[in-house]
Amino acid sequence: MASSSIALRFSCVVLMCMMVYAPVADAAVSCGQVQSNLLPCFPYLRNSGNGAVPPACCGGIVAVNNAAKTTPDRQTVCDCLKKAASAFSTVNPNVIAGLPAKCKVNVPYKISASTNCKTIK
Repeated sequence: MASSSIALRFSCVVLMCMMVYAPVADAAVSCGQVQSNLLPCFPYLRNSGNGAVPPACCGGIVAVNNAAKTTPDRQTVCDCLKKAASAFSTVNPNVIAGLPAKCKVNVPYKISASTNCKTIK
């Protein structure tokens, strides 16, 4: 009797872990990859969007957008961008949000510290 209770508890713990970590495990894109690809954008952002967007920045935006093929990938990228937007609190949020359009990349959500990434499909 005690062993079946332990087995049931263990099964519940395993099931809860699977439910909690499934979205993370499904995402093929990491925040490290997003940050690495978007590193060339930082000087442009620090300069308040003045001047031309560096080609390497646009290349990074294209690479991140192309890597986000699934819903978990898009949500992960969104979360990473949201954190990055929060970190650049001194930068005009419209400059950050406008980067994809300047690079002619269609990102299906606004890059903002207030974006709800869980709603992205």
